[in-house]
Amino acid sequence: MKQSIISFLILCIPLWAIGQQTSISGKVQDHTTQEALAYVTITVQDNTSKTIASGVTDDHGVFNLEGILTHPATISFSYTGYQNYVQPLEIIAGKSKIELGTINLITDAVQLKTVEVNGQKSNISLKLDKKVFEVGKDVLSQNGSAHDVLNGVPSVAVSPAGAISLRGNSNVLVLINGRQSGLTQNNALDQIAADQIERIEVITNPSSRYDAAGSAGIINIILKKNKKSGFSGQVRLVAGSPNDSRLNPSINYKSNKINIFSNFSIRSSDYEGLYTTNQSTNTNSSPNYMDRKQNEDRHDDGKLLYLGADYFINEHQTITAAFLKNATHDNDKTDLFYNYRNNPNNTEPDSLLIRHGKSLEKRDYSQFEFNYTRTFIQKAKKWTIDVQYDWWNSDKKWNLSTQRLLPEALIYPGIRTRSTGNSKDFLAKSDFIQPIDSTAILEFGIKTEIRKVSSDYLAEEQQNNNWIIYQDIDNDLNYNETITGAYAQFSDKINAFNYMLGLRTEFTDISIKDLKNTYNDEKNYNKLFPTVNLSYKFDASTLQLNYSKRIRRPSLYALYPFNEVTDLNAQYIGNPDLNPSYTDAFEMAFLKTWQTFTLNPSVYYQYEKGYIQDFTYRQDDIFLTTPINIDYEIRSGVELSTLYNPYKWLQINAEMNYYHFKQKGNYMGENLDYSSKNFTGRLSSQIKLPSKFSFQGRYNFRSAKRNAQTTNQALQSIDFGLSKLLLKDKATIVFDVTNAFNLRQNKSITTGDDYVIKENSIPNAARYRLSLVYRFNLTDPRVIRQANSANRD
Repeated sequence: MKQSIISFLILCIPLWAIGQQTSISGKVQDHTTQEALAYVTITVQDNTSKTIASGVTDDHGVFNLEGILTHPATISFSYTGYQNYVQPLEIIAGKSKIELGTINLITDAVQLKTVEVNGQKSNISLKLDKKVFEVGKDVLSQNGSAHDVLNGVPSVAVSPAGAISLRGNSNVLVLINGRQSGLTQNNALDQIAADQIERIEVITNPSSRYDAAGSAGIINIILKKNKKSGFSGQVRLVAGSPNDSRLNPSINYKSNKINIFSNFSIRSSDYEGLYTTNQSTNTNSSPNYMDRKQNEDRHDDGKLLYLGADYFINEHQTITAAFLKNATHDNDKTDLFYNYRNNPNNTEPDSLLIRHGKSLEKRDYSQFEFNYTRTFIQKAKKWTIDVQYDWWNSDKKWNLSTQRLLPEALIYPGIRTRSTGNSKDFLAKSDFIQPIDSTAILEFGIKTEIRKVSSDYLAEEQQNNNWIIYQDIDNDLNYNETITGAYAQFSDKINAFNYMLGLRTEFTDISIKDLKNTYNDEKNYNKLFPTVNLSYKFDASTLQLNYSKRIRRPSLYALYPFNEVTDLNAQYIGNPDLNPSYTDAFEMAFLKTWQTFTLNPSVYYQYEKGYIQDFTYRQDDIFLTTPINIDYEIRSGVELSTLYNPYKWLQINAEMNYYHFKQKGNYMGENLDYSSKNFTGRLSSQIKLPSKFSFQGRYNFRSAKRNAQTTNQALQSIDFGLSKLLLKDKATIVFDVTNAFNLRQNKSITTGDDYVIKENSIPNAARYRLSLVYRFNLTDPRVIRQANSANRD
């Protein structure tokens, strides 16, 4: 009888009191503009404030969470610059789905100020085909450029010369707002203010909607959108030593029909470089030794204008047009000292030469971009058309003077070189997203890109009062490239399991011709690039498994067969015969979030056929370096990034990447088979201090790096900064130091059958900067009323 009563009471307990598996879905948008908000943080909690489920909205503002819910439960929405929104969840027994409809978030100026003070946390989330890093208000990012932001993103590194690498691989495709852009060309990223960036997407295994280029993957930089009605903007001033002077104003205007955005940058920078070489050669059993020291004084002036507008035709149609102009003028000076000896123990040189070089280079890059976006009543359905046309011109002049001091004084004939180039690039693409049902989506698109490049290079030597061609260097190279692609992909969800399957095809046609008909080559290749993206979501964690096939096309710099003659001892020559390499990439990633700790480990494997690397050899007592294809490279590794917030005033980020690679190939009779292990690490800590001060320090480390010819010794660097909020949080002043104590020195040893070359490169000296950012928002109340009354239903 007692058991029957207990059973009866249990049956009388509502199911919501025990808990049931429930899915919660909806969409989040801006209350005023009705614009979908991506990456809004969503949290479901029970009556004890225990997190039951969490996640973020997708690119269309849509969310879908799952968890075992008990009554009562609440769901909260939080997003930088908006008021937090909380509502209770109505749990009905037997009802496994809760549709919340559209959630409208309201901007909150007070919260914006709070974020400026406390917003240190950089949120990390795993999407189906990418890893997303929300850019926080870390000190080192506030003062710098896009390069400084990227240097703080796990797995990403930026060299002193501006080369971007992902997991130690420099073949990475960089996009702006999901598109190719002139902002990624000619080091223009160094002119984008860090605080213009909203988030960074690291896509190590891109889905088929993205170009197949980039064997390492894709880095997508998402710039901030203007979400405030009326006029808003900011002005940024930077001063540094060595000279780093910048003025970066940006002004925006937004109403219910138009959004005008602009960014202007003026930059004047100096770079101090020091390069030393110790070389020993053995020719005919007679050893020779050479010590070289090179001092560089580089000065760059740059102006960048980015102006555009979004026009909202109606509720479902938007047109965007923008124009970019980036002009730079470089004035570089270099002094080289050569000390030749026959005996390593001699303190006095047998021969001593000095070469002075002066370079003037002008580059002019322009780009026009157009986008048409059409949305539909059906949620997530979208059609876009993108057209882009860019063109650039460059003109570089080198003047070299050389004299011998020992054994007797002698002035050599002067040498001058001139390199001129221009390019025209047209791109058109269209993408369509078609939802099949509430979870299944079909995407497809087409793209074509046509590029035409011309480069003219001439080297001359002075003979009396005349100039004659030097080393037969006088040529004009024309490069034409056409890439046509199409893709289709399907994604769906089964409970907590998400999957995306895609297939992309790209046909490439290349033509390389020169004036002397030395190079006359045409290549075309067509490949299929499959992609698989799998994801499983737990209560507060996500597991991913991804595969993609990628292509690495040789860069124009690697193809040009023109050699710079600045150095008497070494030259770099491009290789027009380079072929593309193909990569099969596999990765498994996991993301787990606790209240104060985030853990993100991943393992990966990459097989790259036709791997491209540099090869050094001797010819006529000159060391020549050229890129070549080898058979393959296999790279496998484990990566770990963590974020720890034990207190509101302390944040600690730590990351590491350990990988093993194996290379196989030979060139010019030399065996290039090699295998090695590499390790990179980064530790960053930020501390919030009283009186609205913040301090951040960052330590970077890279272990020794080797291949069959060259060993690069371990590399390390330290950066730190201090910031303070002023004028009711409308202004920020920041002082930072990069490459403190000049630790960033790249030391390498290159060996051959009859030579050993030891080099130490310090491209940039330690830099000290002071910056001031002032933000303003001149909102017209009439504009607010107009925006609120707009038809956005």
